Amino acid sequence: MKRLRSSVPTLLAYACALIFFFPVLLLLLTGFKTEAQAYSMPPSLLFTPTLENFARAFEQNYYLYYLSNSIIVVGVSTLLAFALSIPAAFSLAFYPTRRSKDVIFWVLSTRFMPPVGVVVPLYAIFLKISLLDTRTGLILIYTAFSIPLMVLIMRAYYLDLPREIVEAAQVDGASLWRVFFSIAVPLSGPAIASAGLLSLIFVWNEFFFALMLTDTNAPTLPLFMSQSQTSKGLFWANMSASATMAVLPVVVLGWFAQRYLTRGFTMGAVK
Repeated sequence: MKRLRSSVPTLLAYACALIFFFPVLLLLLTGFKTEAQAYSMPPSLLFTPTLENFARAFEQNYYLYYLSNSIIVVGVSTLLAFALSIPAAFSLAFYPTRRSKDVIFWVLSTRFMPPVGVVVPLYAIFLKISLLDTRTGLILIYTAFSIPLMVLIMRAYYLDLPREIVEAAQVDGASLWRVFFSIAVPLSGPAIASAGLLSLIFVWNEFFFALMLTDTNAPTLPLFMSQSQTSKGLFWANMSASATMAVLPVVVLGWFAQRYLTRGFTMGAVK
């Protein structure tokens, strides 16, 4: 009886996982259907798969064009966010001041406002300085988008590091930059990996700013899925194939780095 009682939470966890995974499975299967099969009700799980929808995505290199834009924009913005967030988190954790809590609140408050509330002034600014429909414009937005999350995760990790390590280095005469580059950064590898992956996932899936501030020169993969909505209607099978190819790179990356993601969520939770 005790064994059965202890296994109930595990069974419930597996049941919840299957419930949440079912829409993903349905999306994957629909990508291998024809449009007629995709519209059948109830959805059919037994059908002859076809690669027509995936092949159409590679026509005229559409998918590769959107993919290259996403890789460049997300990669550069993540690196820039790291360059700004890691020193800020290190300073807030090891050298706090009376205003440190205000700084942390200000950094986090940049994520409080919904995107629809800032897109109009951003559009006007980008139009003024010729950043509309450019990768540079998206990189700047996504860098600002990633900084609060990275600062929060990195600061939590640095707060867990023993202060004796930094103090011992300072006693030996190490400068602030030497402590930062030779001790803090090498020791924060797991935090850097988890913060980078979480930021990459959020930015990779971002749709609103990419839709409002780009057109033909810098569209990202989330906009690739919108190609399935035409004047003739919504092509479910084609959209499912596009969505599968859009999320596949991040899913594969997250699968190989899942232990860092888990540690990133729990970092700083237990003192």
